[in-house]
Amino acid sequence: MSAVPNSYEHCVIKSFKHDGSLHRVWVENWRIPDEQLHPIHANESMWVYLNDHTTIIEKGGKEWISKIPAVSFFMPQEWFNVVALLESKGIRYYCNLASPPYRYGNTLTYIDYDLDLVSLPDGSVHELDREEYGRHREEYRYSEEVQVQVEQGLIKLREKITAGAPPFTDTIIYNYYEQWKNQLDV
Repeated sequence: MSAVPNSYEHCVIKSFKHDGSLHRVWVENWRIPDEQLHPIHANESMWVYLNDHTTIIEKGGKEWISKIPAVSFFMPQEWFNVVALLESKGIRYYCNLASPPYRYGNTLTYIDYDLDLVSLPDGSVHELDREEYGRHREEYRYSEEVQVQVEQGLIKLREKITAGAPPFTDTIIYNYYEQWKNQLDV
C-alpha cells in the first residue's frame, strides 16, 4: 500500500446526542482512500480516518487540540465506532456505542449513545459511562430498538476485542499512521 500525495480526503467528524444536539466536532480528519485500505478493512467496508493534533469543539463551544494521534474506524452497518489512540505505551482503543455513521460531502456524523468500552495496551477492557447512558436513555427516551442495538453493539465489540478481530490490529494501525505521515512529508 503506497501513499499517493493529496489522495487523502479531508473530513469533519461530528457526533450528536439522540435529541439532535451537537456533542463534539473533530475538525481535521483525513480519510484513507478505499484503494489504500488493508484488504481486511476493505472487505468489511470500513471507513478509516486519521488525525493528529486536530481541533476539537465541544457542545458548549470550548475548543481544544488533541495531543494523541488517532486512527478512527467507522462501519456503515454497526452501532459502534472505534478510535485507536497511538499512545507512547501502545494503542488504546476507545470504542463508542453509537448509531451507524452517515457521510455527506466532507462530513461524517453519528449519534453518540454515551456507553463506551476502552481496551488498554495491557489487554484489559473497561466499560465506561453506564450511568450516563441510563440517564440519557430516560431523558431522551431511547426506543426499545435503540436500546437493543446499543446492547448488541456492546456484545459485538467485546467479542471483536477478545478475538483481536478487525479493527483491533495494532500493526495495521501503525502502518496507516506511518504511511499518512510519510505522505504529508512529500
